[in-house]
Amino acid sequence: MAETNEGMAVTPSSRLEGIARKLRSGEDSPTITVRDFLWWFGAQRRGYWIVRQIKSRLQEFGLRTIPNFEYAWIDGSIIFELLLETDTEAEGTAEPVEVEISPTEGTASEGSGAIWVSREATYRISRLAAANKTVVSANPQEPLRSIITRMMAGGFSQLPVMQNDREVRGIVSWQTIGSRLALGVGGTCASDLSEPHHEIRSDRSIFDAIPTILASDYVLVRDDTNKISGIITAADLSLQFRELTEPFLLLSEIENLLRNLIGDRFSAEELAEACDSSDVGRGPVATIADLSFGEYIRLLQKPERWEKLTIEVDRVMFCEKLDQVRIIRNDVMHFDPDGVGESELTQLREFTRFLQLLMTVLGRKL
Repeated sequence: MAETNEGMAVTPSSRLEGIARKLRSGEDSPTITVRDFLWWFGAQRRGYWIVRQIKSRLQEFGLRTIPNFEYAWIDGSIIFELLLETDTEAEGTAEPVEVEISPTEGTASEGSGAIWVSREATYRISRLAAANKTVVSANPQEPLRSIITRMMAGGFSQLPVMQNDREVRGIVSWQTIGSRLALGVGGTCASDLSEPHHEIRSDRSIFDAIPTILASDYVLVRDDTNKISGIITAADLSLQFRELTEPFLLLSEIENLLRNLIGDRFSAEELAEACDSSDVGRGPVATIADLSFGEYIRLLQKPERWEKLTIEVDRVMFCEKLDQVRIIRNDVMHFDPDGVGESELTQLREFTRFLQLLMTVLGRKL
């Protein structure tokens, strides 16, 4: 929004209004990446709140993105299309999660009340970088020596045998090469050494691909234009699940370390004083585990409470770090489909090590 055009600030709304106007006049849609589209709204990831905001803005100007920006690869390209009156924002979403948006956020016409916008619920294969990278393949007539060289040089375990970017003739792997040579079957080119391949559509859930990847070590991905858009291997899957699970595990460790650090220092009455007074429906507070993450901060912000920890650490700095973790935790617990950024992940790792060090120096169990 810092850009200007003839002295006027370029806002997300002005961009979308301009695109809608051009489409209605018959002009072609601009093509941008999902990442650049998010930058229009000052965002880097497709978290709960930013998706809510973007969807309401698109609806406001009668637009949608093709493919849906919510489940496309973050560095993949999207275009804009005018919504028809019969279209809904749940288009392309098999399992919608409904999110209420108040009219004060500019998402509904005056006096129309709240509207509901569906969120993409399925973690689709199209989100994975590996599903959107050019596939290195072999021509059906490519000789064995060339195939082996290509696989060794690229570190590939398999190569799809392709006539073009839509037609797959099979797959060549170290296993297919080795088993045929061992049995004396031989072969001189890719078509002689291949076996039937496995593929999956890019709009399917990542969980649909897991059985095939576990059994065959790979699956080819076919996009909505019917082209082979990528290949997902067991290594790609392992990396993806590490990226998805590491923030949860780090946050769990941070919360348990924090509870162990402060849990035995305060009475139930002192813990109750840190509770959110607006939360009238909560049960009795008996232990530190009954507090929310924000309430940990409220508890430790008071100097007299901090003194009870008897640790020579700066209280203000500690609470600031803890509040940064709280903000990251909110994103993670809203199941941000793009995961946690590297800077946020570094913060979680560093704060985990910091708490571990505190516990070690204080002679407490980790």
